[in-house]
Amino acid sequence: MNSNTFRLAALAVTTAAVALSAAVPAQAAPATPATGGEGRASAVVLRTGLDVSLLNKSVQVPLKVTLNEVQAPASAEKTALTVNLDGVEGGEPVSILRADVATAEATADEHRAKGYTNLAKARVHVPGLPALSLIEVEKVTSKALCEVGKEPVAESNVLGHVKVLGKKVTLSAGGPTRVAVPGVGEVSLDLSKTETTSRTAAATALQLKVAVNPLSLNVAEVNGEVTLAGATCETPKEPKTPEKPGGSDGGATDGGSTGGDTGGSTDGGTTGGSTDGGATGDKGDDGKSGGGDVKPQTGSDAGTAPTTANLAETGGSSTTPYLAGGAALLLAVGAGATVIARRRSGGAQS
Repeated sequence: MNSNTFRLAALAVTTAAVALSAAVPAQAAPATPATGGEGRASAVVLRTGLDVSLLNKSVQVPLKVTLNEVQAPASAEKTALTVNLDGVEGGEPVSILRADVATAEATADEHRAKGYTNLAKARVHVPGLPALSLIEVEKVTSKALCEVGKEPVAESNVLGHVKVLGKKVTLSAGGPTRVAVPGVGEVSLDLSKTETTSRTAAATALQLKVAVNPLSLNVAEVNGEVTLAGATCETPKEPKTPEKPGGSDGGATDGGSTGGDTGGSTDGGTTGGSTDGGATGDKGDDGKSGGGDVKPQTGSDAGTAPTTANLAETGGSSTTPYLAGGAALLLAVGAGATVIARRRSGGAQS
């Protein structure tokens, strides 16, 4: 066989394989897992929502103040709170809270969120009662903790003595404690209120409902609520599960390249051509005597059927059959070049 002609046939087969390999679709990259969000937390030492009614005016002065209220991530430490109220106590600042320790901390990240409050040796006053404390506490703490994969936790503790309107009281977790002082008013206390859900927690050491009528310092009534040592949290969101990568078993990889190249190149071009040629001359080339009943194969029949079957099984794209057909055509051209070369070789020998 002419060496140049053989090289042309081999080049045609190689080109067909390269064309089919190029037709293989790229595999889908695995999805990047979505990250979760940070949790939330808050803490507050004192919060008031009071309405102060004045004697000489038919008006109410709102008293809504907070001490050391923080949102994560933050912390605060302040032990005194004073406010100015028009028409109250001669225009002098009103002392609402004094304490030896009054801290609030809130932290949060992607794993946990925590709110914490600590209050020690504290006295709370309301307008019109400068010499009498609304409440005195030795120590109160609140904690709200929310961690990923765990149940939220809410805790409050009231340690040591508690005095309300100058009276020492024993608090009960079974319900509110009421303290009434003639000529002064009434205070209702709720001890250690906690609440949790699947993702949140909230704790309050003491919550007071106030209704007092001091009738001094131009104050007729004080009504509302006072909260001591509060903390909340919300569990961070967990990262989403990454999606499974797709396209790993694509049809073109198994069906196009393997079926087409093996059926066309191996069985059609090389085996059919080489076996029949050489010793039998022209008749061998026609496949009538030299090679028995073995007929030259072009690769079309052998390559097309497996390609179609494999594509149906693996779900190749709509362009793959056309690429496989083009490859089979190139194989046929290579086989034809081989036949022509053998005939020329036979003519030269004769």
